[in-house]
Amino acid sequence: MSTLADLLAENTKLPGEAADHLQTVVAEWQLLADLSFADFLLWVPVAEGLHPDGGDFVCVAHARPTTAPTAHPEDVVGTRFVVDDHSQLAKAMREVKVCREEDPHWYRDVPMRREAVPVTHDKTVIAVLSRETNLAQPRVPSPLEIAYLGSAGDLCQMIVDGTFPSRDNTTDTHTSPRVGDGLIRLDPSGTVVFASPNGLSAYHRMGHESDLVGTRLAPLTRSLIRDPFDATEVSHRIIDALDGKPGTRAEADSRRGAVVLFRALPLRPAGQPAGALVLVRDVTEVKRRDRALLSKDATIREIHHRVKNNLQTVAALLRLQSRRTSSEEARLALGESVRRVASIAMVHEALSTSVDERVDLDKLLDNVLPMVGEVATAESQASLSRTGSFGVVVAEIATPLVMVLAELVQNAIGHAFPDSRPGKVELIVERSARWLDVVVRDNGRGLPSGFSLERSDGLGLQIVRTLVESELRGSLSLRGLRGDDLARGGTEAALRIPLSRRL
Repeated sequence: MSTLADLLAENTKLPGEAADHLQTVVAEWQLLADLSFADFLLWVPVAEGLHPDGGDFVCVAHARPTTAPTAHPEDVVGTRFVVDDHSQLAKAMREVKVCREEDPHWYRDVPMRREAVPVTHDKTVIAVLSRETNLAQPRVPSPLEIAYLGSAGDLCQMIVDGTFPSRDNTTDTHTSPRVGDGLIRLDPSGTVVFASPNGLSAYHRMGHESDLVGTRLAPLTRSLIRDPFDATEVSHRIIDALDGKPGTRAEADSRRGAVVLFRALPLRPAGQPAGALVLVRDVTEVKRRDRALLSKDATIREIHHRVKNNLQTVAALLRLQSRRTSSEEARLALGESVRRVASIAMVHEALSTSVDERVDLDKLLDNVLPMVGEVATAESQASLSRTGSFGVVVAEIATPLVMVLAELVQNAIGHAFPDSRPGKVELIVERSARWLDVVVRDNGRGLPSGFSLERSDGLGLQIVRTLVESELRGSLSLRGLRGDDLARGGTEAALRIPLSRRL
């Protein structure tokens, strides 16, 4: 499906600012659709010479109401009309006013009322909105419907005037309250003339116990909000809207503990003050869940921090024991244990600063692998390099994967280069959407004769096999290398881990 920008570029020669204005209209028009109980279609005239095979107007966007049945169950974006098919489009552009068909229009056995609203930018009509209402289900006029339709009519006239929407207030459109959340209509003096049931409920949660109609909304709202700064901010947003200034979203806590979102929109059809719309949404339960999640997240990070501290204590005790041991074999075993415990501690340290239980494995391994080289043997002259990127992985993978890689690198450095001869260990990483493939390759003496990974009794390789099979659910292979020069040996450990279900 082509985007609005693609369709505008394909069918029009609109300058950038005009195209941006249409993007702004589309960002705001769900409000219009809900207030009008109607579908809104955005039509642009096809520029001469772009499509000579027909089509004077093309539909480039479509919004359906959440408050009424749609008039167009099917997708109509990309549909073309010649002028005779929808003469009101050309008439609205020509006369720069809202044009309405005299008789209902039948579309696939569905009667609907069509109106054309010219979209003005910089005193020039650049497109037309078609407001199409499904008439198949008769509606009984109610105070809510009358208030909604009156507000929609004022906003449509402001589109004709070029004063709505304003680019200054579209940054938070997708997170702002919507019509169904709660709507309050104010007259030019700031007095409530209509409040939807949800709007009234939001104010009841804030602590206002009576009806809203007839009250001055700005001072009432100020009195209900706990924080003086927030109270002043919200009341100023309402007053600014009455003065014709575009408003942005604001959030405030009431004295009763309710959390409410506000957005005030000025109503100035044909440049005449007609009051304002205030959209409200009670987000108390949403905020409570957010706070609970933040508290849980902070608790998990604190647990990782304490586990890291405990592991560091264990490593320090093992290190102390190693210094007091006279057996060289015991010192080496304790040194390897220190390295393993320290590797796990580093993973928990990374998780203690993560907000989503994910770890940047490249950064972590840059700290772990140098430590592995130091523990492997003090006399080793092997160099370690990495090609490719691990990226970010979930905590479920991070700990066992770091241990596996540390063991494989430790094994390569500790056993591939006897007599302190120089060598090279390479860590090669390839990551796709489904797999993480890692190769640990050295140019050392190679595998001993008759070596079998399955029958190996080395502790390091036993740890690797267990973690790969049970924790990572991956596969591991180990093979000796031989090139054209038969004197050149080496070993390659290939690890493959599935990622698709864990990211």
